[in-house]
Amino acid sequence: MKLICIGRNYTEHIKELENEKPENPVVFLKPDTAILLKKQPFFIPDFSNDIHYEVEILVKINRVGKHIDKKFAHKYYNEIGLGIDFTARDLQSQLKTKGLPWEKAKAFDGSAVVGKWLSKEDVKDVNAIGFSLKKNDNIVQLGNTSHMLWKIDELIEYVSKYFTIKIGDIIFTGTPAGVGKVIANDKLKGFIENQEMFSITIK
Repeated sequence: MKLICIGRNYTEHIKELENEKPENPVVFLKPDTAILLKKQPFFIPDFSNDIHYEVEILVKINRVGKHIDKKFAHKYYNEIGLGIDFTARDLQSQLKTKGLPWEKAKAFDGSAVVGKWLSKEDVKDVNAIGFSLKKNDNIVQLGNTSHMLWKIDELIEYVSKYFTIKIGDIIFTGTPAGVGKVIANDKLKGFIENQEMFSITIK
């Protein structure tokens, strides 16, 4: 399985990182080794002094597909989740400055938190999901999928032009504004509406 990640999908996050608004979704991949094991803390890697959290709505693919039309995309997932795309921001900035790929900053071991899953049937509208991240019990990110530049079905249509999506693949749909640094002993909790989807400790 693979993690298909979308960057720059919320306008306010684009502004806070001073990036240009893209014409198409920004896509990158994480390997399955990036998934943080259940009930494990996140250990800050020794190659970065500036690890940022980025909370994101997740979609789990439930069938194989290629060149999927948007009107059929809803058939390719039945679970919605929440996770974190951890980013070594200092390393990412260095790589971007040199025009190099981001993988070392985005796809390192443990850089992807995957929380609990909800049935799509339990979500009133996938295009209006409220979600949030608390750091040490303070809300640091607050988002809603209605603010996405590209909605879930549009993302499935787009990424399936380039990659065959398979059962168990996970799409990270992008993060809203409010990303920030983590330090040792921080506690992060993610919520869809009022339901806690994950809780992790930083080491």
